[in-house]
Amino acid sequence: MDALVIGGGPAGLMAAEELARAGRRTVVCEAKPSLGRKLLMAGRSGLNITKDEARETFLTRYEEASEWLSPMIGAFGPQEVQDWCRALGQPVFTGSSGRIFPETMKASPLLRAWVARLAGLGVEFRRRWRWEGFGEGLRFATPDGPVELAPRVAVLALGGASWSRLGSDGAWAPWLAARGVGIAPFRPANMGFQVAWTPHMARHFGSPVKGVALLAGGRRERGEFVVSERGLEGGGIYAVSRLLRDGAPLSLDLLPDLPLAEVEARLGRGKSGDSLVNRLRKLGLAPVAVALVQEFGRPMPEGAALAARLKSLPVPLEGPRPLDEAISTAGGITRTSVTDALELRALPGIFACGEMLDWEAPTGGYLLTACLATGRHAGRAAACVTGPERQPSGSGG
Repeated sequence: MDALVIGGGPAGLMAAEELARAGRRTVVCEAKPSLGRKLLMAGRSGLNITKDEARETFLTRYEEASEWLSPMIGAFGPQEVQDWCRALGQPVFTGSSGRIFPETMKASPLLRAWVARLAGLGVEFRRRWRWEGFGEGLRFATPDGPVELAPRVAVLALGGASWSRLGSDGAWAPWLAARGVGIAPFRPANMGFQVAWTPHMARHFGSPVKGVALLAGGRRERGEFVVSERGLEGGGIYAVSRLLRDGAPLSLDLLPDLPLAEVEARLGRGKSGDSLVNRLRKLGLAPVAVALVQEFGRPMPEGAALAARLKSLPVPLEGPRPLDEAISTAGGITRTSVTDALELRALPGIFACGEMLDWEAPTGGYLLTACLATGRHAGRAAACVTGPERQPSGSGG
Protein backbone atom coordinates (compact mmCIF):
# COMPACT_ATOMS: atom_id res chain seq x y z
CA MET A 1 0.00 0.00 0.00
CA ASP A 2 1.22 3.48 -0.86
CA ALA A 3 -0.44 6.13 1.34
CA LEU A 4 -2.89 5.62 4.19
CA VAL A 5 -4.96 8.19 6.09
CA ILE A 6 -6.69 7.03 9.29
CA GLY A 7 -9.67 9.20 10.09
CA GLY A 8 -12.30 10.69 7.78
CA GLY A 9 -12.83 14.08 9.40
CA PRO A 10 -11.70 17.47 8.01
CA ALA A 11 -8.01 17.02 8.88
CA GLY A 12 -7.86 13.51 7.41
CA LEU A 13 -9.72 14.44 4.23
CA MET A 14 -7.44 17.43 3.70
CA ALA A 15 -4.36 15.22 4.15
CA ALA A 16 -5.82 12.71 1.69
CA GLU A 17 -6.41 15.45 -0.86
CA GLU A 18 -2.82 16.63 -0.68
CA LEU A 19 -1.49 13.08 -0.98
CA ALA A 20 -3.72 12.34 -3.97
CA ARG A 21 -2.81 15.61 -5.72
CA ALA A 22 0.83 14.63 -5.35
CA GLY A 23 0.10 11.41 -7.22
CA ARG A 24 0.06 9.07 -4.24
CA ARG A 25 -2.40 6.16 -4.26
CA THR A 26 -4.36 7.06 -1.16
CA VAL A 27 -6.73 5.08 1.07
CA VAL A 28 -8.79 6.67 3.84
CA CYS A 29 -9.91 4.34 6.66
CA GLU A 30 -12.81 5.58 8.79
CA ALA A 31 -14.19 3.74 11.80
CA LYS A 32 -17.74 5.00 11.36
CA PRO A 33 -20.17 4.11 8.55
CA SER A 34 -19.90 7.64 7.10
CA LEU A 35 -17.32 10.40 6.82
CA GLY A 36 -17.14 13.75 8.59
CA ARG A 37 -19.63 13.04 11.37
CA LYS A 38 -18.35 15.72 13.73
CA LEU A 39 -18.29 18.23 10.87
CA LEU A 40 -21.92 17.42 10.09
CA MET A 41 -22.88 17.79 13.74
CA ALA A 42 -21.15 21.17 13.93
CA GLY A 43 -23.07 22.27 10.85
CA ARG A 44 -26.47 21.57 12.36
CA SER A 45 -26.59 25.07 13.81
CA GLY A 46 -24.66 26.70 10.96
CA LEU A 47 -21.20 25.63 9.83
CA ASN A 48 -18.76 28.28 11.04
CA ILE A 49 -15.77 27.58 8.81
CA THR A 50 -13.43 30.41 9.83
CA LYS A 51 -13.29 34.00 11.11
CA ASP A 52 -12.73 37.26 9.24
CA GLU A 53 -9.70 38.52 11.15
CA ALA A 54 -6.23 39.69 10.31
CA ARG A 55 -3.91 36.69 10.27
CA GLU A 56 -1.85 38.04 13.17
CA THR A 57 -4.96 38.47 15.34
CA PHE A 58 -6.33 35.13 14.24
CA LEU A 59 -3.16 33.35 15.36
CA THR A 60 -3.31 34.79 18.86
CA ARG A 61 -6.47 32.73 19.52
CA TYR A 62 -4.27 29.62 19.74
CA GLU A 63 -2.29 31.18 22.61
CA GLU A 64 0.84 29.13 23.43
CA ALA A 65 0.39 27.05 20.26
CA SER A 66 0.38 30.14 18.03
CA GLU A 67 4.06 29.90 17.15
CA TRP A 68 3.76 26.19 16.37
CA LEU A 69 0.72 26.60 14.13
CA SER A 70 1.83 29.86 12.54
CA PRO A 71 3.48 28.39 9.40
CA MET A 72 0.52 26.08 8.78
CA ILE A 73 -2.21 28.68 9.28
CA GLY A 74 -0.02 31.23 7.52
CA ALA A 75 -0.20 29.01 4.44
CA PHE A 76 -3.87 28.09 4.86
CA GLY A 77 -5.71 30.64 6.95
CA PRO A 78 -9.06 32.43 6.84
CA GLN A 79 -8.80 33.66 3.25
CA GLU A 80 -7.59 30.31 1.93
CA VAL A 81 -10.40 28.47 3.75
CA GLN A 82 -12.94 30.74 2.05
CA ASP A 83 -11.35 30.19 -1.36
CA TRP A 84 -11.36 26.43 -0.74
CA CYS A 85 -15.09 26.49 0.03
CA ARG A 86 -15.85 28.49 -3.09
CA ALA A 87 -13.82 26.07 -5.19
CA LEU A 88 -16.12 23.30 -3.91
CA GLY A 89 -19.12 25.25 -5.18
CA GLN A 90 -20.03 26.62 -1.74
CA PRO A 91 -20.20 30.45 -1.63
CA VAL A 92 -19.63 31.98 1.78
CA PHE A 93 -20.77 35.04 3.71
CA THR A 94 -19.53 36.92 6.77
CA GLY A 95 -21.87 37.41 9.70
CA SER A 96 -22.03 40.49 11.91
CA SER A 97 -19.58 38.93 14.37
CA GLY A 98 -17.00 38.26 11.66
CA ARG A 99 -17.75 34.55 11.60
CA ILE A 100 -17.83 33.05 8.12
CA PHE A 101 -20.39 30.48 6.96
CA PRO A 102 -21.34 28.74 3.72
CA GLU A 103 -24.39 30.44 2.22
CA THR A 104 -26.33 27.20 2.73
CA MET A 105 -25.29 27.30 6.43
CA LYS A 106 -24.98 23.51 6.25
CA ALA A 107 -22.03 21.12 6.25
CA SER A 108 -23.61 18.39 4.13
CA PRO A 109 -23.36 20.08 0.68
CA LEU A 110 -19.74 21.00 1.36
CA LEU A 111 -18.86 17.49 2.52
CA ARG A 112 -20.60 15.84 -0.47
CA ALA A 113 -18.74 18.05 -2.92
CA TRP A 114 -15.44 17.40 -1.15
CA VAL A 115 -15.83 13.62 -1.07
CA ALA A 116 -16.78 13.64 -4.75
CA ARG A 117 -13.64 15.62 -5.57
CA LEU A 118 -11.49 13.21 -3.56
CA ALA A 119 -13.04 10.23 -5.33
CA GLY A 120 -12.25 11.92 -8.64
CA LEU A 121 -8.63 12.16 -7.53
CA GLY A 122 -8.60 8.40 -6.96
CA VAL A 123 -8.92 8.37 -3.17
CA GLU A 124 -10.39 5.10 -1.88
CA PHE A 125 -12.60 5.09 1.22
CA ARG A 126 -12.88 2.14 3.59
CA ARG A 127 -15.69 2.73 6.06
CA ARG A 128 -16.21 0.76 9.27
CA TRP A 129 -12.46 0.17 9.42
CA ARG A 130 -11.46 0.90 13.00
CA TRP A 131 -7.79 1.27 13.83
CA GLU A 132 -6.84 -0.88 16.83
CA GLY A 133 -3.16 -0.11 17.23
CA PHE A 134 -0.02 -1.84 16.09
CA GLY A 135 0.85 -5.38 15.17
CA GLU A 136 3.46 -6.00 12.54
CA GLY A 137 1.79 -3.10 10.78
CA LEU A 138 -1.28 -0.98 11.48
CA ARG A 139 -4.04 -3.22 12.78
CA PHE A 140 -7.72 -2.74 11.89
CA ALA A 141 -11.03 -4.31 12.81
CA THR A 142 -13.09 -4.46 9.60
CA PRO A 143 -16.44 -5.93 8.56
CA ASP A 144 -14.48 -8.81 7.01
CA GLY A 145 -12.30 -9.48 10.02
CA PRO A 146 -8.92 -8.27 11.27
CA VAL A 147 -6.55 -6.69 8.76
CA GLU A 148 -3.03 -5.30 9.05
CA LEU A 149 -1.76 -2.66 6.64
CA ALA A 150 1.84 -1.63 6.09
CA PRO A 151 1.77 1.52 3.96
CA ARG A 152 4.79 3.44 2.73
CA VAL A 153 3.43 6.48 4.59
CA ALA A 154 0.52 7.08 6.95
CA VAL A 155 -1.27 10.13 8.32
CA LEU A 156 -3.19 9.84 11.59
CA ALA A 157 -6.23 12.11 11.87
CA LEU A 158 -8.22 10.48 14.65
CA GLY A 159 -9.47 13.57 16.48
CA GLY A 160 -9.31 14.35 20.17
CA ALA A 161 -11.26 12.70 22.97
CA SER A 162 -14.72 14.24 22.93
CA TRP A 163 -17.97 13.25 21.24
CA SER A 164 -16.91 9.60 21.07
CA ARG A 165 -20.18 8.64 19.41
CA LEU A 166 -19.04 10.65 16.39
CA GLY A 167 -15.69 8.86 16.24
CA SER A 168 -13.12 10.77 18.31
CA ASP A 169 -12.63 8.83 21.54
CA GLY A 170 -8.90 9.21 22.22
CA ALA A 171 -8.38 5.42 22.21
CA TRP A 172 -5.24 5.95 20.16
CA ALA A 173 -3.34 7.76 22.94
CA PRO A 174 -2.00 4.71 24.86
CA TRP A 175 -1.01 2.94 21.62
CA LEU A 176 1.17 5.87 20.58
CA ALA A 177 2.49 6.43 24.10
CA ALA A 178 3.64 2.80 24.19
CA ARG A 179 5.67 3.52 21.05
CA GLY A 180 7.43 6.50 22.61
CA VAL A 181 5.17 9.34 21.46
CA GLY A 182 4.67 12.07 24.09
CA ILE A 183 1.01 12.56 24.98
CA ALA A 184 -0.28 15.48 27.07
CA PRO A 185 -3.33 14.49 29.16
CA PHE A 186 -6.69 15.26 27.59
CA ARG A 187 -8.77 18.06 29.08
CA PRO A 188 -12.14 19.43 27.98
CA ALA A 189 -12.22 22.62 25.93
CA ASN A 190 -15.19 24.72 24.83
CA MET A 191 -17.46 23.05 27.35
CA GLY A 192 -20.21 23.84 29.80
CA PHE A 193 -19.84 24.02 33.56
CA GLN A 194 -21.80 22.38 36.34
CA VAL A 195 -23.79 24.47 38.81
CA ALA A 196 -25.59 23.22 41.92
CA TRP A 197 -28.91 25.01 41.40
CA THR A 198 -31.51 25.51 44.08
CA PRO A 199 -35.04 24.32 43.14
CA HIS A 200 -36.31 27.80 42.25
CA MET A 201 -34.10 27.88 39.12
CA ALA A 202 -35.87 24.91 37.53
CA ARG A 203 -38.43 27.05 35.72
CA HIS A 204 -35.60 28.89 33.96
CA PHE A 205 -33.86 25.83 32.53
CA GLY A 206 -33.39 26.33 28.80
CA SER A 207 -33.52 30.13 29.07
CA PRO A 208 -30.83 32.15 27.28
CA VAL A 209 -29.01 34.87 29.18
CA LYS A 210 -28.30 37.69 26.73
CA GLY A 211 -26.66 41.09 26.82
CA VAL A 212 -24.18 40.33 29.60
CA ALA A 213 -20.42 40.35 30.00
CA LEU A 214 -18.56 37.39 31.49
CA LEU A 215 -15.59 38.21 33.72
CA ALA A 216 -12.87 35.60 34.28
CA GLY A 217 -9.14 35.74 34.85
CA GLY A 218 -8.92 39.44 34.04
CA ARG A 219 -10.77 38.96 30.76
CA ARG A 220 -14.10 40.56 29.88
CA GLU A 221 -16.13 38.79 27.20
CA ARG A 222 -19.49 39.94 25.84
CA GLY A 223 -21.68 36.98 24.99
CA GLU A 224 -24.69 34.89 25.81
CA PHE A 225 -25.22 31.49 27.35
CA VAL A 226 -27.98 29.14 28.42
CA VAL A 227 -29.11 28.12 31.90
CA SER A 228 -29.57 24.35 31.77
CA GLU A 229 -30.47 21.71 34.31
CA ARG A 230 -26.80 20.77 34.47
CA GLY A 231 -25.34 24.27 34.70
CA LEU A 232 -24.23 26.89 32.17
CA GLU A 233 -23.36 26.32 28.52
CA GLY A 234 -23.18 28.21 25.25
CA GLY A 235 -20.91 30.54 23.34
CA GLY A 236 -20.26 33.06 26.09
CA ILE A 237 -19.22 30.32 28.50
CA TYR A 238 -17.09 28.60 25.86
CA ALA A 239 -15.22 31.85 25.22
CA VAL A 240 -13.87 31.85 28.79
CA SER A 241 -13.98 28.10 29.39
CA ARG A 242 -10.22 27.68 29.34
CA LEU A 243 -9.80 30.27 32.10
CA LEU A 244 -12.60 28.69 34.13
CA ARG A 245 -11.21 25.19 33.63
CA ASP A 246 -7.84 26.38 34.88
CA GLY A 247 -9.31 27.79 38.08
CA ALA A 248 -10.39 31.38 37.41
CA PRO A 249 -13.66 32.37 39.14
CA LEU A 250 -16.61 33.54 37.04
CA SER A 251 -18.55 36.76 37.55
CA LEU A 252 -21.26 38.36 35.43
CA ASP A 253 -21.78 42.00 34.57
CA LEU A 254 -25.53 41.94 34.05
CA LEU A 255 -25.65 45.56 32.87
CA PRO A 256 -22.50 45.91 30.76
CA ASP A 257 -23.68 49.03 28.93
CA LEU A 258 -24.24 51.03 32.12
CA PRO A 259 -21.42 52.38 34.31
CA LEU A 260 -21.57 51.52 38.00
CA ALA A 261 -22.60 55.05 39.00
CA GLU A 262 -25.56 54.97 36.61
CA VAL A 263 -26.75 51.61 37.95
CA GLU A 264 -26.56 52.99 41.49
CA ALA A 265 -28.46 56.12 40.47
CA ARG A 266 -31.25 54.15 38.79
CA LEU A 267 -31.64 51.91 41.78
CA GLY A 268 -31.95 55.02 43.96
CA ARG A 269 -34.78 56.40 41.82
CA GLY A 270 -37.01 53.41 42.56
CA LYS A 271 -40.08 53.68 44.73
CA SER A 272 -39.49 52.89 48.38
CA GLY A 273 -42.13 50.17 48.40
CA ASP A 274 -40.79 48.37 45.31
CA SER A 275 -39.74 44.79 45.77
CA LEU A 276 -36.26 43.74 44.74
CA VAL A 277 -37.67 41.89 41.73
CA ASN A 278 -39.49 45.00 40.51
CA ARG A 279 -36.42 47.18 40.95
CA LEU A 280 -34.30 44.72 38.96
CA ARG A 281 -36.89 44.45 36.19
CA LYS A 282 -37.08 48.24 35.93
CA LEU A 283 -33.33 48.18 35.26
CA GLY A 284 -34.11 46.07 32.19
CA LEU A 285 -33.04 42.68 33.53
CA ALA A 286 -34.83 39.68 31.99
CA PRO A 287 -36.54 37.20 34.34
CA VAL A 288 -33.67 34.69 34.04
CA ALA A 289 -31.14 37.40 34.97
CA VAL A 290 -33.26 38.39 37.96
CA ALA A 291 -33.32 34.73 38.97
CA LEU A 292 -29.52 34.60 38.80
CA VAL A 293 -29.29 37.60 41.13
CA GLN A 294 -31.62 35.87 43.57
CA GLU A 295 -29.64 32.64 43.24
CA PHE A 296 -26.16 34.05 43.73
CA GLY A 297 -26.61 37.53 45.23
CA ARG A 298 -27.70 36.62 48.74
CA PRO A 299 -27.47 37.99 51.32
CA MET A 300 -28.88 40.80 49.19
CA PRO A 301 -27.15 44.15 49.74
CA GLU A 302 -28.65 47.60 49.16
CA GLY A 303 -27.62 50.81 47.45
CA ALA A 304 -24.09 50.99 46.14
CA ALA A 305 -23.34 47.42 47.22
CA LEU A 306 -26.30 46.09 45.20
CA ALA A 307 -25.20 48.07 42.16
CA ALA A 308 -21.70 46.61 42.51
CA ARG A 309 -23.13 43.12 42.74
CA LEU A 310 -25.12 43.57 39.53
CA LYS A 311 -21.91 44.67 37.80
CA SER A 312 -19.96 41.68 39.13
CA LEU A 313 -22.24 38.84 40.22
CA PRO A 314 -20.14 35.87 41.41
CA VAL A 315 -21.23 32.53 39.94
CA PRO A 316 -19.90 29.48 41.83
CA LEU A 317 -19.10 26.62 39.47
CA GLU A 318 -18.58 22.96 40.29
CA GLY A 319 -16.18 22.14 37.50
CA PRO A 320 -16.50 21.45 33.78
CA ARG A 321 -18.90 19.02 32.21
CA PRO A 322 -17.40 15.62 31.32
CA LEU A 323 -14.71 15.37 28.66
CA ASP A 324 -16.91 13.52 26.19
CA GLU A 325 -19.45 16.38 26.19
CA ALA A 326 -16.87 19.03 25.29
CA ILE A 327 -16.90 20.53 21.81
CA SER A 328 -13.14 19.98 21.62
CA THR A 329 -10.24 18.88 23.79
CA ALA A 330 -6.85 20.13 24.88
CA GLY A 331 -3.99 17.67 25.14
CA GLY A 332 -2.76 15.04 22.74
CA ILE A 333 0.50 14.60 20.86
CA THR A 334 3.03 17.08 22.18
CA ARG A 335 4.89 19.50 19.95
CA THR A 336 8.25 17.97 20.85
CA SER A 337 7.05 14.55 19.65
CA VAL A 338 6.66 15.67 16.03
CA THR A 339 8.95 17.30 13.52
CA ASP A 340 8.11 20.60 11.85
CA ALA A 341 6.51 18.45 9.14
CA LEU A 342 4.24 16.80 11.78
CA GLU A 343 6.01 13.46 11.43
CA LEU A 344 6.14 11.44 14.64
CA ARG A 345 9.77 11.36 15.78
CA ALA A 346 9.31 7.93 17.36
CA LEU A 347 7.56 6.48 14.29
CA PRO A 348 9.18 7.68 11.06
CA GLY A 349 6.82 7.63 8.11
CA ILE A 350 3.76 8.30 10.30
CA PHE A 351 2.35 11.83 10.54
CA ALA A 352 -0.39 13.33 12.74
CA CYS A 353 -2.73 16.28 12.35
CA GLY A 354 -5.92 17.94 13.57
CA GLU A 355 -7.14 17.60 17.15
CA MET A 356 -4.71 14.74 17.83
CA LEU A 357 -2.10 17.46 18.36
CA ASP A 358 -1.79 19.34 21.65
CA TRP A 359 -3.38 22.68 20.81
CA GLU A 360 -6.72 24.25 21.65
CA ALA A 361 -8.75 27.18 20.39
CA PRO A 362 -12.11 28.81 21.06
CA THR A 363 -15.14 28.25 18.88
CA GLY A 364 -15.69 30.74 16.09
CA GLY A 365 -14.00 29.05 13.12
CA TYR A 366 -10.60 28.60 14.75
CA LEU A 367 -10.98 24.87 15.38
CA LEU A 368 -11.94 23.96 11.84
CA THR A 369 -9.33 26.23 10.27
CA ALA A 370 -6.53 24.64 12.29
CA CYS A 371 -7.74 21.13 11.49
CA LEU A 372 -7.73 21.92 7.76
CA ALA A 373 -4.37 23.70 7.94
CA THR A 374 -2.59 20.94 9.89
CA GLY A 375 -4.15 18.26 7.68
CA ARG A 376 -2.92 20.05 4.58
CA HIS A 377 0.54 20.47 6.10
CA ALA A 378 0.84 16.82 7.15
CA GLY A 379 -0.49 15.57 3.82
CA ARG A 380 1.98 17.64 1.82
CA ALA A 381 4.88 16.48 3.96
CA ALA A 382 3.78 12.84 3.84
CA ALA A 383 3.54 13.01 0.06
CA CYS A 384 7.31 13.55 -0.05
CA VAL A 385 8.08 10.30 1.80
CA THR A 386 9.27 7.46 -0.41
CA GLY A 387 10.21 3.89 0.34
CA PRO A 388 9.51 0.31 -0.69
CA GLU A 389 5.88 -0.69 -0.82
CA ARG A 390 5.07 -3.28 1.84
CA GLN A 391 2.34 -5.87 1.62
CA PRO A 392 -0.59 -5.91 4.04
CA SER A 393 -1.53 -9.00 5.98
CA GLY A 394 -4.92 -10.49 6.84
CA SER A 395 -8.06 -10.16 4.77
CA GLY A 396 -9.32 -7.26 2.76
CA GLY A 397 -5.91 -5.64 2.05
